Order: sequence, then structure tokens, then C-alpha cells
Amino acid sequence: MVAANAYPVDLQDLLSRLSYTTPHDVSMIEHAYFKAQAAHEGQTRKSGEPYFTHCVAVAGILADLNLDSVTIAAGLLHDVLEDTQVTEDELIDEFGTDVTRLVEGVTKLTNLPIKDLGQNPDHVRTGVVNKELEYFRKMFMMMDDDVRVVLVKLADRLHNMRTLTYMPLHKQKRIAQETLDIFAPLANRLGIWQLKWELEDLSFRYLEPDAYRAIASSLDERRADRERYIQEVANKLRVELDKYNIQDVTITGRPKHIFSIYRKMQRKSLPLDQIYDVRAVRVIVEREEHCYLVLGIVHRLWRPIPGEFDDYIAAPKDNFYRSLHTAVLNEHGKTLEVQIRTREMHEHAEYGIAAHWRYKEGKKEVYDEAFEKRIAYLRRLMENGVDSREDAATFLDRMKTEVFQDRVYAFTPKGDIIDLPVGATPIDFAYHIHTDVGHRCRGAKIHGRLVGLDYQLKTGDQVTIQTAKRGGPSMDWLNQDLGYVKTSRARGKIRHWFRRQNREKHVSLGREALERELRRLGVLDKLSFDSVAHLFDMDHAEELLAAIGAGDITGAQITNKVLESERRAQRTEDTFDEIVKRPSTRTIASIDEGVSITGTSGLLVSLAKCCNPTPGEEIIGYVTRGRGVTVHRADCVNITALPEKERERLLDVAWGHVTEEHRYSVPLEVIANDREGLLRDITTMIADEKVNISTVNVKTRQHIAILSLILDIADSQQLARIIRKIESIPNVVEAHRRNHV
Repeated sequence: MVAANAYPVDLQDLLSRLSYTTPHDVSMIEHAYFKAQAAHEGQTRKSGEPYFTHCVAVAGILADLNLDSVTIAAGLLHDVLEDTQVTEDELIDEFGTDVTRLVEGVTKLTNLPIKDLGQNPDHVRTGVVNKELEYFRKMFMMMDDDVRVVLVKLADRLHNMRTLTYMPLHKQKRIAQETLDIFAPLANRLGIWQLKWELEDLSFRYLEPDAYRAIASSLDERRADRERYIQEVANKLRVELDKYNIQDVTITGRPKHIFSIYRKMQRKSLPLDQIYDVRAVRVIVEREEHCYLVLGIVHRLWRPIPGEFDDYIAAPKDNFYRSLHTAVLNEHGKTLEVQIRTREMHEHAEYGIAAHWRYKEGKKEVYDEAFEKRIAYLRRLMENGVDSREDAATFLDRMKTEVFQDRVYAFTPKGDIIDLPVGATPIDFAYHIHTDVGHRCRGAKIHGRLVGLDYQLKTGDQVTIQTAKRGGPSMDWLNQDLGYVKTSRARGKIRHWFRRQNREKHVSLGREALERELRRLGVLDKLSFDSVAHLFDMDHAEELLAAIGAGDITGAQITNKVLESERRAQRTEDTFDEIVKRPSTRTIASIDEGVSITGTSGLLVSLAKCCNPTPGEEIIGYVTRGRGVTVHRADCVNITALPEKERERLLDVAWGHVTEEHRYSVPLEVIANDREGLLRDITTMIADEKVNISTVNVKTRQHIAILSLILDIADSQQLARIIRKIESIPNVVEAHRRNHV
């Protein structure tokens, strides 16, 4: 054993952090230090520093948690099996099985890749390689065997995050995302706040550098004022506590963690100056009953903010965190968060499961019960986790939500997995299965037991939805305070149902009003609802009825439109009779939409929207009732399907002189196998033809893309040329002219 005054500086510093200094402990850590130093001789990190500095830093983090000498020795040696010539047998001979088992466990975790988990949180369902799933499985198994393996791995990750600046930018992002998605939540689950907050802040620094710097800079600028304010609060509170003879009280400003501030700003959509815990104090007392006494004093001194009190002593968090949290407003209107806890609660909040080893020397019996509760809790999470027959994907499906608290995996009666966010209810589950199941949901059973519709689903729940034969959702489901619906998908479906119900109600009211008005005018049997809709430039009767029912169209407007239509119809009938009696003049003349048609003039002429004729195509006119002459393509289905008695309304028409400036709207439909850049290629080709696209709509389903376009075409030849060119584009199956706009 080396004399203490001959220790290297970093070894002296490491030993000085320990609360225990038995000769056996010091000897083990000293031996591990020099063994690792020799093993890593000549190795360097990205920063250019000797690699061994990383090993000492990891051991230092473990020492700050006051872990036992076995864990700190494993921290010093954690990379020797992977990166040096040291063997497992060599470690067993020199350090025993406990240290060797921890080093071997960390090595196994390190050798399993976890890339892309941050970028793809749904890796279970999208086929990420089994090695990445196996990482979680082995980590949890090792927690079950000896949780110190994971503590060493967390310390290793923390120091890597502290030195991440030396890595390439893309690796910084990837490692930071892994840390935020996996290691920080794991530290939280183990109750080690000291590691959790630093892992989160360091990850945030690399993932959102601008937001990180903005919050950090703002906190730095206000530090002096904040510290002065906290001191004033502490002095005032201490005076009141002395009146109640509450002794041995520690009052400090609470550390400000940038990521938690940012997350609260995002969650509550608040600026930094309205975040309560930017100014915060922590009051640490000796006894639990004093916590509630201090809470009463705080609320008498300052006005509590409604909804900002949490009692984690009576109802601890699932990682065993215990404390009282409250937020108050002082006499100047400044917000202040106060945390109140006992010293024991504070130790467990900061060090979590590591607190067992923190008090190992001479006080083990005091903490054994708490430690066993935590281990039992972890084992419950991993029930059947060591079953070698269970594949990694199944294991992770079951474990992910339990550990990281982000998703719930529930099952249908047939065994299908439904992936939902934490807090999801049977109603969310029902809408995920099918919209109609959600609408008709009236109850739910979990594993055959009836539960309320506000029940929050848990991973592994088998859910049976009970439905009514008819009916719809309740408006109460949209009340967030009642907690019936968690997902935006379900909420959107419910809102759409109610909008549709209102529309149906308006349509019903509109039908009654329109029938009443047409009956009063004596034309109920003569005019269809569709024809009245056309008078208002609407394509469908339902659109008209909904507008009438909603009060957007009045009875007076209906009367005026109908009477005007009747007058136009009479004039058209008179002209029609004249045209029919004089066949030689059955070609009309008018200028409409840039179309010149030679012959008899005086009639309103329009191009039919059902077939959109263009110059160069054979056309025919149809004398409508009240809307002049509509020009169709000769092969238009609406013309060829005319009954015999209506065919006398057809007129021979022809294109007159058409200028180059005239353009005609033509709808096209393109069917293609979807691919990246498809729409770009089609629109570029059309633009090269000097043709304007007035409308474009794209729908994709099962990798088939259907593009609906409206082009401003000069003539039928240009249209045919464009269709040929579109069909020559890769992946295009068919391009054709649509019959309707």
C-alpha cells in the first residue's frame, strides 16, 4: 500500500470524497487505481487527454454518491476488459468476484449498440435490430442481479456527456438524444436526482443549443438579484420558524436546472419570468411532522398559488421521491417555489437507490428496509424479465412504459397490441380501433372487470369495449377536467362527429324551410332541390339545405332567385321556339369565357363543367331552362344519355375565332406509384409547356398516389401532348381527363 502523502493528486481527491476510510476500502481503491492506470497506458481520448482520466472521473462521480469501495473500484476498472489486455481471471484473482462481476456487467452493456433509439421511439413496431432491444433486456436483468452495474454505467455516461464537445456534431446529437431518452429517465426511475438533472441539462445543451444558451444567460443575468431575494426569504422564514422552536433547519436556494425550466415553459406556454421554480428555496427539517408545520408557516407568510401544491410525502412518486412542493406570491407579486422535506427524504431524493450504500458503514440496518422496497419495486417492473424464452422485443414492449413512462401497450381481446400515450383511457383505445367503435363506446372491461371510461390504461391491460347499436359520443368526453380522453386523435374524431351532427340538424331544418318556401311559390313539384342549389352557384342540394338551416340563406333570397329563374326560363323558351322553327339559323353567336361561337346571338352561353370542352374538340349546345345555352363535348356522357324528348333542345354549335390568350380549365387525374419527387417532376413538365396549374390535390393510399389537377389549356392538341408526356414520367401508371371538376 502506498503512503497517503505519496498518492497522485487525483487519487487523493478521490479518497477525500469518501465518508468511509477503512484500510480495506482504501487498499482496494488504491489497487484499482494503479491497475487501471497501467492497463490504459498510452491510450488517449478525443480531447487528447490520457484515457485513464475518464476512469478516474467515473470513480469520482460514484464517490460523490458515496457508493461503496467495490463500486468505486469497478468504476476505475470499468473499461479494462473491453479496451486492454486485462482478463476476467486476472480481475478475480486481484479484486474478487464482486468487483469482477460489476466490471463484466458494464462491459456487456457497452458492447450492445443503442443507436437510433432516440430518433425512432417506436422501434419495437418498426423493426429496429434485435441487438438494440437486447440492450434494454440485459440492462434490466443486471439491475435485478446487482443494480450497481447500472450505477457505474450511468456515471460512465455522465462523464462522456461532460466531455461530449470533442465529438463530431452528428455524434453529439445522437449521444445526447440517447441520453435524454434512456439514461436520464433511468436515473429518475432509480431516484437519483443528482444524476438525472445533469444528464438532462447536458443533453439539452447539445440538442437545443440556442434555447439552452438563452435560458442559461437569462439565469446568469439575474443571479445576483435572485440570490439576494432568496437570502431575504430565508431570513424571514427562519425568524418565523424560531417562534415555533423548529431547530436544526437548513434553508437553501434550490439549484436551477435548465432543461426542467425549458420543459415547463413549453408545457405551460409561459415565458421564463412566469416559471415558478426559477426562484426556489428548499427547507430541510429533522422530522416529518415539521414539514407540514413549515408548510403552514409558508402559506401564512405568502399567498399560495392555486393548483401549485403537491404532497409527495402522503403520496410519494413511483420512484419513492418524497417532499412537499408549493408555489407562493410574495408581497411584491414575485413567484417563489418552496420544497419542504426531512434530511432522510433529501438523501433519498438526491441519491435514490444509491443511498443504501451511502450509509453502509455502521448504519446499514437503518436503510435495509428502504433498499429492499426499492429492489422489490424494480423486480415487480421486471416480472418474468429473466425468462430466457421471452424474446427481447416482447420484453421491451412490456418494460418500456413501466420504466420510461411515455407509452402504454394495451391488448384487444384477440391479442393485438394498441400503442397509446400514458394516461390514455378506454375511449382513446376504442377510437384507435375504429372511429365507429369510439362513437358507440358505452363501457369497458379490463381483464373482464368493468371499469369507468375515465380509467387510465396500464401496459398489459386487455381491453374489451362495450358498444351500443346506435348513438354517438358524449359532449362530456371533450371536457379535459373529467379525464375521459387523452389523445388528440380521439378528441378530433369526437369534435368531427358533433360538427356533422350540427350539419345534419341544419340540413333537416333547411329542408323543411325550402319545401315551405317552394310550396308557397307553387313550384315545389317543378323545381328540384339541386336546381335551386344551382341558382345559388352550389353543386349539391345538401350544401344549400345546410346554409338555409344555419340561417345563411333566407326565405326572401330563395323567392328572389326562383322568380328570377322563372323569368329567364320564359325568355329562353321563347328563343328556343324561334330557333326550332328556323333550322337554318340553329347556330348561335355569343362571346363567353373567351369563346366565340358563330350564329344567332342574344343567348347566355357557358362551357359545361362536366366535360370542359376545349377548342379543336367537337361540341354541341344544349338549351337549359333558365340558364341559357351550355356547350358540351359531343361525346359528353350527359349529352349521349339524354332522353329522346330532351334531344330537341340540342343545337349545332361551332368554335369561332379563338385567340392565343384564351385558356380553358381542364381537370386531369394522374395515377402513379408514389415516390419522392413525383409531384415535382409532373409540375415541372407542365410548366415547361407554358401551362398554368390552377389547382392541384394529392392523395396517397398504400403507396398509390392520385393527383387531381386543373390546367389552363389553350386547345385539345396541347392537352393531348401534356397527357402523353405525363404518362412517360417514371412511376406514372395513367393520366386521363376527368369528367367532372
